[in-house]
Amino acid sequence: MENSETSVWLDFSVGCKYISEEKYKALSEKNKETGRLLGHMVNNPDKY
Repeated sequence: MENSETSVWLDFSVGCKYISEEKYKALSEKNKETGRLLGHMVNNPDKY
């Protein structure tokens, strides 16, 4: 997963109450989607 560091920081941020659980869920979903897009680009470089 190319964006695992972001996931760790999101976990840290919600654990320390820097962001709300709601914001955490929203950002985590965006992070997962970004990971899927990056994974597709890595696996299909000729399309890009």
